[in-house]
Amino acid sequence: MDPVVVLALVAAIVVVFLVASSVRIVPQARRYNIERFGRYRRTLQPGLNLVVPVADRINTKLDVREQVYSSDPRPVITEDNLVVNIDTVLYYQITDPRSAAYEVADYLQAIDQLTVTTLRNVIGSMDLEETLTSREEINSRLRAVLDDATGKWGIRVNRVEIKAIDPPHTIKEAMEKQMRAERDKRAAILHAEGERQAKILTAEGTKQKDILEAQGTQQAMILRADGEAKAVELVFQAVHRNNADAKILAYKYLETLPHLANSDNNTFWVIPGELTEAIRTVTRAFGDQPPAQPEEAAGAGADHPSDEDRTPELDAGWTASFDAAAAADEAGKQAAAAVSDAKAEAEAAKSPQTPRRAQTSGED
Repeated sequence: MDPVVVLALVAAIVVVFLVASSVRIVPQARRYNIERFGRYRRTLQPGLNLVVPVADRINTKLDVREQVYSSDPRPVITEDNLVVNIDTVLYYQITDPRSAAYEVADYLQAIDQLTVTTLRNVIGSMDLEETLTSREEINSRLRAVLDDATGKWGIRVNRVEIKAIDPPHTIKEAMEKQMRAERDKRAAILHAEGERQAKILTAEGTKQKDILEAQGTQQAMILRADGEAKAVELVFQAVHRNNADAKILAYKYLETLPHLANSDNNTFWVIPGELTEAIRTVTRAFGDQPPAQPEEAAGAGADHPSDEDRTPELDAGWTASFDAAAAADEAGKQAAAAVSDAKAEAEAAKSPQTPRRAQTSGED
């Protein structure tokens, strides 16, 4: 082969190698640190970059996106001498690739150890209950310490979260018992409050019911009394309007006597003292009918024992007439029958006082 051709091929290969070695393509969200003869030269940005072949080389490739680092559970002693295992989650981002590569040998290990020591200092000043209820405070204090320490490393700590706090098993059992007791206490309190409210509402309902019933009874009694008053007033006006005399009033008085014994609950009944006066008035008004003698009344009672249960009643078709004469005749007949029945009942009851009253009425 011609030596000239060989030299041309070698030169072409060398040129291609040099061009390929001088071109570097950096992906997005990546940073490359370039060293020239072992010394930091510059940091390549995303895109197409040119470097000096052979003299420049890539030392570190860094990802500048936000990253998550989860640490293993680490034992931490609280202020009340209880050992708890705490694991954390760290969110960080590389802001200065040169510092992250040259200021610290392994930034992940450095962040982990710094997190553990800071966490022990923070938890050591808290008891268990405060540790369990103060996660936000612990996170903020950890973030402040880590962000201040990692700033010179070219790293920004965005968030620090405590993933889990595991106390000893015996402490867990005691905490569960305490929580169960607190829940039982709240349940008992709520149950008692419910019963108290129910009793209060029941009492208020009963009170309102009694008040309404009393008001209803009061209104009913008032209306009933008004009705009776109006009825009495109407009867009084009717009596005075029709000019009723003493004979009719005496007869109506005698007419009501048999009704006193109609009730089944009455074991005895009292004859009013005005009975003799009423009988005397009727007999004087109807003097044309001879009064019945006590012996005849007694004989009538002996011959007709079934007349004890007989009750004088007015004829259902009889109505009061404004004619005083006709009313007096009819009232006289009914009064005579009422007087005869009263004497027969008195004889049958063997009362010592009633016959004497009857005899006095007959003599008059």
